[in-house]
Amino acid sequence: MDSPSPSPEFNEADGRRMLQVNNIEVIYSDVILVLKGLSLVVPRGQIVALLGSNGAGKSTTLKAISGLLKSEEGEVTDGEVLFEGEKINGRDPEEIVRRGIFQVMEGRRVFEDLTVEENLRCGAHTRKDSGVREDYERVYGYFPPIRDRRKVLAGYLSGGEQQMLAIGRALMARPKLMLLDEPSLGLSPLLVREIFGIIREINEKEKTTILLVEQNAHVALSISSYGYIMENGKVVLDGETQVLASNEDVKEFYLGMTELGTRKSYKDTKHYRRRKRWLS
Repeated sequence: MDSPSPSPEFNEADGRRMLQVNNIEVIYSDVILVLKGLSLVVPRGQIVALLGSNGAGKSTTLKAISGLLKSEEGEVTDGEVLFEGEKINGRDPEEIVRRGIFQVMEGRRVFEDLTVEENLRCGAHTRKDSGVREDYERVYGYFPPIRDRRKVLAGYLSGGEQQMLAIGRALMARPKLMLLDEPSLGLSPLLVREIFGIIREINEKEKTTILLVEQNAHVALSISSYGYIMENGKVVLDGETQVLASNEDVKEFYLGMTELGTRKSYKDTKHYRRRKRWLS
């Protein structure tokens, strides 16, 4: 089955398409095909969720956009990535950051031997303006727990504080588009709710467009307006989040619910039946 086309709302050629990924293939080490004709659209000012199980190709998709494939011997071998109408695949990561795209990596990846404030300063390293000092306070306003620890080495922060710092470092770049890779990873449900609430607030207040990669489908669908589901390197289903949340396959496999509304474990899911229907 071909990758589904975005809804009519997402096909408007009126400047709302901040990011377009058009039928890309990604190969690692010249032999390993990971993405197989993947397409998606991220409209300006919205949060779009990219869902899928481990190994589906979600993180590779983000790295194809941010230019970080090169460091892992990966390459976009077909298709194109367009940001504000200009092709960016093949460009250096630093140039992509300057254009307004910043990726928050899975597992937070803070600089553990630098302080909180030094980490934030690293997020602003491509900027030439004089507003960096004011932006520290803006970040601390979103993440009060790291304000009091701004002189502490990042390696001594809790997992939740490190995630706040990683997102705050991205904000210091004043991104137009933020790529978030599994921000819920390793966090308690309470912290997940807090951080995703802040992500929604950043989108609303800063007008920052966000492409969110998540395995926690519940929380991802709760803050996004549109979603894509990946299997085996390509998109197999997409739609507005309320439509996805009511889809029986999505409820069964990604939300852990049967048709009767009861919880269902991963191992009980009709995985073969679902894959046969989506990928045929």
